[in-house]
Amino acid sequence: MFNKLRNHFLFLNLVLISVVMISSFSIIYIITYKNVQRDIDMDIKRISDFNRSLDRPVPSEREPSAPRDTLRVPPEPSLSFSLILSTSYSIVETSSFFPLEDYFYEEASKRALEQEKNKGRIKLEDKYWTYLIKPHFEEGFRIVFLDITTQVIFLRNLVYTFLAVSIATLFIIFLISRFFANKAIEPIKEAFEKQRQFLADASHELKTPLTVMSANLDVLSQEMDLQESKWIRYIKDEIARMAGLVNDLLYLAQMDYEEDKVEFSIFDFSELAESTALSMEGIVYEKNMYINYSIKESAFILGNNDKLKQVIIILLENAIKYSFSQTTIELSLEKTNSSAILTVSNFGDGISSEDIPKIFDRFYKADFSRERKGTGYGLGLSIAQAIVKMHNGKISVYSVPSEKTTFKVELPLAKKS
Repeated sequence: MFNKLRNHFLFLNLVLISVVMISSFSIIYIITYKNVQRDIDMDIKRISDFNRSLDRPVPSEREPSAPRDTLRVPPEPSLSFSLILSTSYSIVETSSFFPLEDYFYEEASKRALEQEKNKGRIKLEDKYWTYLIKPHFEEGFRIVFLDITTQVIFLRNLVYTFLAVSIATLFIIFLISRFFANKAIEPIKEAFEKQRQFLADASHELKTPLTVMSANLDVLSQEMDLQESKWIRYIKDEIARMAGLVNDLLYLAQMDYEEDKVEFSIFDFSELAESTALSMEGIVYEKNMYINYSIKESAFILGNNDKLKQVIIILLENAIKYSFSQTTIELSLEKTNSSAILTVSNFGDGISSEDIPKIFDRFYKADFSRERKGTGYGLGLSIAQAIVKMHNGKISVYSVPSEKTTFKVELPLAKKS
């Protein structure tokens, strides 16, 4: 239980820190990206304006001039080239600061035109280029290319750096949080252990006098007449109730302590549900009720047979206690691909929507009408929930007041070997 509490704390702590780190790194990256992109836009615009100032009319296709590689120094030298294309998308002039093959110009212009955008980015021969397309006088257009490989690698390395820093930071924070979580839980664990030990000791101490009292009352009732034995019977009933409370408290104390020590094995939950329902038929008929069950076969689960049997008994006893006379209690077991689903339904006063969230709390009783009908202390459903959680399952309730109440238990099926 405390391991789960610590792990839950660590999980929430790491999630919160991760969100803060991702948000911070995202803001830094966005700002950096925008600054880099702004510099790129300014560079390619300067190059485009510089080349435009040196432009001359594009020769016609009838008298094409030979492509030329011309070294021109812009305001800030950079790795770039420009192409002048005619209206038929053929290259009529090149301008580059470094020599390139003709096929490179052809491939660059082809990829830029395929994107059908005036501005974009392409990758060519392991380098990244940004391009800008502008009209060139009235008979063509110019495409300016700028090498941005350095900027792309910088942004990529920035992301990798963020990831590395994040992983290292989260690992360190995990170790620190784990240390302080253990320190914070120790006083809670100590107080809980003292409470659990007190509960177990008190329950053990109460069992002996209750047993003695019950035995002495049996002897006393044999020596009294019928009228007097009636009062003895009332006392014995209350002793039985108190003994039941003591047993439940002791059971809860043991469960809190032995939650991780319960032995599990694979067994047929269908057989357990059917045998338990059959054993309860006599009690149901005594209460002038009926029981109807529908159980799918071969629902094998990994769990503790005795504890899950107790869950079924608790739900059936609860259904018997709060059912209208001459009604039917329904028990069913269905299978899905991954779960066994047990449902127990009864027709009675039901549970209000305000009480449903509290119905599994210890010592909680929904209302006075239910309290008058029952002889328990509100521990049965708490015990059932604790057992179901121990088996990594879920228990829930759905109720329509004055009509039908259904408890549903969902348990994971055993994995096939």
